[in-house]
Parts: sequence; structure tokens; C-alpha cells
Amino acid sequence: MNKVTLRLAHLYPDYLNLYGDRGNVLALKHRSVGRGLGFETVPVGLGEHFDPDDFDLFFIGGGQDSAQKVLIEDFLHDKGPQLKEAILTGLPGLAICGGYQLLGKGYKSSSGEWIEGLGVIDAVTEAGSYRFTGDLFCESPLLREKGLDPMLIGFENHAGRTRLGPGVQPLGKVIKGMGNNGEDQSEGAVVHHLFATYMHGSLLPKNPDLTDTLIELAYYRRYPDGEKLPDLDKSWEERARRERLSKLKN
Repeated sequence: MNKVTLRLAHLYPDYLNLYGDRGNVLALKHRSVGRGLGFETVPVGLGEHFDPDDFDLFFIGGGQDSAQKVLIEDFLHDKGPQLKEAILTGLPGLAICGGYQLLGKGYKSSSGEWIEGLGVIDAVTEAGSYRFTGDLFCESPLLREKGLDPMLIGFENHAGRTRLGPGVQPLGKVIKGMGNNGEDQSEGAVVHHLFATYMHGSLLPKNPDLTDTLIELAYYRRYPDGEKLPDLDKSWEERARRERLSKLKN
């Protein structure tokens, strides 16, 4: 196949990078290069120009409330409007924890302060009285429909309680852990080709089928008549998954 390069926009890496979230970018690069693609990561920081048309996918990680407050004006009024339009027209992306909340309608802090969100996900988050922390396992109908392993494995550490609006598809159904709010068994959200989740860990190194799904969505969006991407060995990832899945029995 002809060498093509995927370009990833890593939004606010200096502010939103908790609990190993940068590992998601490394996993996307590793499995893109392994499947014969070039891969370029472009950090897009506070005050820097951002044009989604320059990219094939994006990543936004998790951060504390204080970090979200620092970048919220830049996100809502500079980068956000173009990003929202791109998501609604199929730009693939992954949003973790704080990034997930920023893409919702808003977040009510423990002090009662309302932090406006971009509104691309019909979801509202409110701070809880204690944190949800621990292993998080959920089953993804999206992966199951593709004939892939539906189990997603991650680690959650968040005080936010997120509730999805009617019609919003969760990323998965919680098998173990708390997920969005600890009540309705929902975890994360899917809007077009945006996958939003509370799973840190990093998420993608332990979930190669989700990694490959993002890569394929990005590739075929840019090259709809492109050659079929080759399969890539995932034995090391599966070995790590088996170790983590053993926690389900405890």
C-alpha cells in the first residue's frame, strides 16, 4: 500500500494529561505504524491555532477542575466551534475524563460553580461528594457489532457524576466499577466517531480493538477508497488484558 500519514491533534497536552493519558497517543502511533501508516502527533496548546481540517483524528485527555478553568475560554471560543462542527461531520476522536466533561453541556463543581461545556455531547456533569476510583470494565455494543472483543478495560478516578441525555449512546455498559454516575451502568458516550470515557489507565494500550477502530475511522475518512489496512499482532496486549480480566473474578 502507498505510504500515507495520519495526523493527530493532541489538544492541551500541558494541561490535560492525568494518569497516563499520553499513553493513548503512543498506542495510536504504535498500531498505525505497525499497520503500514505514517503517524504525526501535533500538540495544540493554549492560544495556538487549530484547524480540524488539518487533522485525521484528535485526542483530549483528563485534567483537574483548575486546569479546565484555565483553558475554558480558549476552548469554547477559539478551538471549540470548529471542533464541534468537525465532530458532527465525522472527525474521529477520543476524550478522557475532563476532556469528556468539556465536550458535554457543562459541569457543576462542588462549590456550585457552573463551567460551561462545548455541548457536542448531550450530557451534564455534577461533582459528587466522593471520588469513584478503581478498575473499570464495560462491554461496548459498538465493538460487538463489529465482531470485535466488546470488553473495555480501564481505571477510573473521578468525582464527576455524568448523566446522558435521551438518545445519547453510552460507550459501554458497566460490568465492574462505577462509570458515568454509579447508578445506571452507563460508561462514556459515543457521538458520531467521538468516543468519550472516564477510563484512564491508559485506555488504548489495553484495548487494541478500540485503538484499531479509531485508526480505521481516521484512515477511511481521509481515504474512502484506500487499500484495506493489514491486521496487526496484538498478543502482548491480549496478555495484559488477560491479567486485568482476572480482576473480574475477585
